[in-house]
Amino acid sequence: MPAPKSALASIALIALALAAPPLVHAAEKPARKATAAQHAAAKKKPKAKAVAPAAPLYGEREDLRRFAAEVAERRGLDADWVAVQLAQARRLDSVQRLVMPPPAGTAKDWAAYRARFVEPRRIAAGLAFWQDHEDALARAQARWGVPPEIVVGIIGVETFYGRITGRFRIVDALATLAFDFPTGRSDRSPFFRRELEEFLVWAEREGRDPQAVRGSFAGAIGLPQFMPSNLNRLAVDFDGDGHVDLGGNGVDAVGSVAHFLSAHGWQPGMATTHAVAPPVDTAARARLLAPDIEPSFTAAEFAAAGAELDAAGRAHASPMALVELQNGAAAPSYVAGTANFRVLTRYNASSYYAMAVIALGDAVAQARAATRAAAAADPAASSASAPR
Repeated sequence: MPAPKSALASIALIALALAAPPLVHAAEKPARKATAAQHAAAKKKPKAKAVAPAAPLYGEREDLRRFAAEVAERRGLDADWVAVQLAQARRLDSVQRLVMPPPAGTAKDWAAYRARFVEPRRIAAGLAFWQDHEDALARAQARWGVPPEIVVGIIGVETFYGRITGRFRIVDALATLAFDFPTGRSDRSPFFRRELEEFLVWAEREGRDPQAVRGSFAGAIGLPQFMPSNLNRLAVDFDGDGHVDLGGNGVDAVGSVAHFLSAHGWQPGMATTHAVAPPVDTAARARLLAPDIEPSFTAAEFAAAGAELDAAGRAHASPMALVELQNGAAAPSYVAGTANFRVLTRYNASSYYAMAVIALGDAVAQARAATRAAAAADPAASSASAPR
């Protein structure tokens, strides 16, 4: 369906405005003959750095104009508004580079990956976040059955508790991946077109300026890094103020993370992993590893294959997965992942990510327990050191 004339006019005005060069005022004083000293000083001046050209706009793209008209009609949005917003999007080469997978042969290293997230500064920030949002975390657990340490672990791994939420304009990132997805990996442009549409729907509903919202190179937003479709489907107004704000509202972020996990099958009271020693026989180990992170084997089947589960794992009633974590040149690590472990990978489809969430959440929980124990042992010292 062609774009409405009003939408095309809006796009043309934007293109003309952005293409027009700035006015330059010439000096009115007559030129004077340069002195020898001025010539010498000029020679010493460093050359001005070349200014990188602005990233190209999408305003003149026919495929994007058609997309804008289709989105406006499908979602009941103002056609001029959609056209104007998308016309201002820019193609970003950096986004195209960042979405590519690592070079073939790059070794995975769980120990190094874990160390990036389970470190003193992030643990301290997680402890502060838990203390500031204790009530919201407790309410989320009561409503959806997700333990606080899991929610705290996800927000810590995703954005360092809001310190690293992304610097890319979401409209640029999503337009780039929707209309100029790079070659060299499986094409996901249909996914990103849907996310771009959902982003516009969210921005219009929440009264947000699409040109001002920033996030990750993949289009994820806020403390928990929700994609726009999840913002619309699973984010919750957990503080009851009438708006869903994942950018700066930790209460909404807590509720939204817990709701996301619940919607993807989180089972209250179930562990995420159990300790396991894998089978010594390589063929048996390969059979257990074949389904990857999908829970496929009972505790009895683990035992029959030669895997040794801990006591809790042997008592686990539902299927588990044998999860292998490479450690570079060192021997791999193994855990038995439960259905809840699989739910964590719905947030990010990586066993290393899920393990980092678990490890960081456990570390913050341990720090919290130690802080509370110290406070109970010496209430006076705790009261004296508390912020006023």
